[in-house]
Amino acid sequence: MILTVTLNTALDITYRVQGLRPHASHRVTEVTERPGGKGLNVARVLAALGHEVTVTGFAGGTTGGVVREQLTGVHGVTDALVPVAGATRRTVAVVDERTGDTTQLNEPGPAVAPAEWNAFQEAYEDLLTGAAAVALCGSLPPGVPVGAYAGLVRAARTAGVPVLLDTSGEPLRRGLAARPDLIKPNADELAELTGSHEPQRAAQAARRRGARSVVASLGAEGLLAVTPEGRWRAAPPAHVHGNPTGAGDSAVAGLLSGLVEHLSWPDRLTRAVALSAATVLAPVAGEFDRAAYEELLGRGVAVTAEAGAAQSLP
Repeated sequence: MILTVTLNTALDITYRVQGLRPHASHRVTEVTERPGGKGLNVARVLAALGHEVTVTGFAGGTTGGVVREQLTGVHGVTDALVPVAGATRRTVAVVDERTGDTTQLNEPGPAVAPAEWNAFQEAYEDLLTGAAAVALCGSLPPGVPVGAYAGLVRAARTAGVPVLLDTSGEPLRRGLAARPDLIKPNADELAELTGSHEPQRAAQAARRRGARSVVASLGAEGLLAVTPEGRWRAAPPAHVHGNPTGAGDSAVAGLLSGLVEHLSWPDRLTRAVALSAATVLAPVAGEFDRAAYEELLGRGVAVTAEAGAAQSLP
């Protein structure tokens, strides 16, 4: 079983409009809803790849009830969300059909009480006993300590479970000190963390601060991996246009599934890039186009080794 943690779950709502214009009224041509938040997106992709996944985090209110109801229909995903008094947030993606661009609106999430946070930590430690790997994903809702991910990383390491951390800002900075096995920031998050805008140098700096391996999302340029085994860049064969919502989460699913399947780093990166690109091509946030994914795997994602060995760190 793979465990994904989404402390700030969401109901993802996607609106499609013919053309998005500021200060104008729009007729929505299509509306879709999906359980969302980074870890739930990761879980859906992992399940589609054939893995058994358990999801945990918080869910509350009417919106949380909709999220949990829709999760029951996702084969391979087990719901272990912890109830809270506050209402689960909504995120709204507005897709401009004319340009293919997406505008994202994210609510902050419910306030989590100390007793609710304690209940989650107990549930999390119990779930770790049956996990092959864990992904800690996304923002923190109000009330959760800023150092929450650091404690969750330490708990996973104590249980001997490989842990991937995908967050940003101060939660990432503090979580890094707990020495996660892998972090997956984008280029901006990595620059904010390290102060360096050169991705390879920044990734090395993140490893010195505690991450065993770093995989950085470089947008249309694909992924950069800096690991104890080496450095690689992986990119799709051509730039893809569409809705990028959830593309990074699909990359996380590719990396995590590759880890538990003991794939080589180049094979993990190939899968991650193919899934990410196929997610951009999907019509709904947090899904991926299966045919596009298989085609991308078949015609080859470009994976190249970077010059020089990755710095050896304990």
